[in-house]
Amino acid sequence: MSDDELRLKWDGRYADAVGEGVPIEVLVDNAHLLPASGLALDLACGLGGNALFLARRGLQTTAWDLSPVAIASLQSAAGGLPIRAEVRDVTVLPPSPGQFDVICVGHFLDRELCPHIVAALRPGGLLFYQTFTRERVDDSGPGSERFRLASNELLDLFPGLIVRVYRDEGRCGDITRGWRNRAQLIAQRPA
Repeated sequence: MSDDELRLKWDGRYADAVGEGVPIEVLVDNAHLLPASGLALDLACGLGGNALFLARRGLQTTAWDLSPVAIASLQSAAGGLPIRAEVRDVTVLPPSPGQFDVICVGHFLDRELCPHIVAALRPGGLLFYQTFTRERVDDSGPGSERFRLASNELLDLFPGLIVRVYRDEGRCGDITRGWRNRAQLIAQRPA
């Protein structure tokens, strides 16, 4: 799929969205780990639920997405919050090294980008990552296995970071309960 086709696909999805973006669970459930201040990035932000959450907690927040429709929606929802939202293809122009105290990635997977994400964290910086897994109990999420994590793969994608939180329940136990179809990670760059 070309960049233009990809942009049109996401613009169409975001044009139909109602309300502001929703932050990923790993961020909301572990907000107590966030620094009191600093610079944050919501990478491949979509409607910017993570960016809004981070900015409301006092972080100077940057949000990037390929879709101009998503960025316009986020800019409208941001009001006076400290958010700088930009149209940016992160696969072509990844974050520069040592820029951010917090990086959030939700429901996006480009394995080649992972070393850039690690490098973009400042010493002591935190990565909040949540996306879909191949081991699942329903059809939610992307259809292509390419955009889904193998079991424990999220742990392998960010070597050198200190794991603070990890969750991937797979198909273990009672699959009608629990947190399924996704993996989540909070990892910290050593100080």
